[in-house]
Amino acid sequence: MAERIFNEDFFSKLNKINLSINLKLSSGTQGGRKSKAKGVSVEFSDYREYMHGDDFRRIDWNAYGRFDKFFIKVFMEEREGIFNFFLDTSKSMDYGKENKKNMALKIVAALSYVALNNLDRVNINLLDSGNIQVLKEVSGSRAFQRIIKDLENISFDGTTSLTQSIRKRPIKNKGVSIVVSDFLDNLGLKDLEEALKYLAFKKQEIILIQVLALEEIKPELNGEITLIDSETNENIKISLTPNLIKEYEKTLYSYKKSIENLVKKYNGKFISVNSSMEIEEVILGELSKKRVLY
Repeated sequence: MAERIFNEDFFSKLNKINLSINLKLSSGTQGGRKSKAKGVSVEFSDYREYMHGDDFRRIDWNAYGRFDKFFIKVFMEEREGIFNFFLDTSKSMDYGKENKKNMALKIVAALSYVALNNLDRVNINLLDSGNIQVLKEVSGSRAFQRIIKDLENISFDGTTSLTQSIRKRPIKNKGVSIVVSDFLDNLGLKDLEEALKYLAFKKQEIILIQVLALEEIKPELNGEITLIDSETNENIKISLTPNLIKEYEKTLYSYKKSIENLVKKYNGKFISVNSSMEIEEVILGELSKKRVLY
């Protein structure tokens, strides 16, 4: 992808936002997320009575003078958030005048930047033909340029089998899993639910981001045409009429609602965007509306 993903103005906006996680992380190395684990970081949390074995240096002598009891200060330990990105690299993502794959890459890059800038850990996983390719796990703001380089070299030429691919990714720690795809899978919602079950079992907060081309949302074709499946090369001849297009749009809307209702069962979120949108509108607009960002 030759085009520059972000300009300086967008970088300055990204620095002001944070990924919103409802999870209370209590494992992993130190980072920027608050956890339930009590530690000795710089952020004060509460007091509790001194117990045998506590570090006497943490005794609050002012509290002792007031209550004639030993109290120690408890601090909120900070942990890193773990973000698992699952990027659909099937052939169907390489479509549209404003190409879907470009938007998908920008979304993954933007959210990775925000996560890394917040001292979180990022895993990027490429889904292709039922397999999964795991790019190097990274943390630290300096890793962003390596992510950009890797994303620019991705090929979109496989087939879609989201569940088969995702289940091949071992996940050890609770975190956030973000799946970026058009979700145009012949296997349908039942297969998608198997992926959601797996991620939920692995204690993931689930976010599905659907990327569609404007041509898929509001087709302007008419007359006799031949539709060719980009992944299977199957084709079908149909006669497009205004009524048929309206029926298609209703079906697409119903399908998107079904995905949204399905992911809600697993306390997840669903966002659908089109590839002709500006990346700022997607990240700072659509994702903020669903409280993925704050």
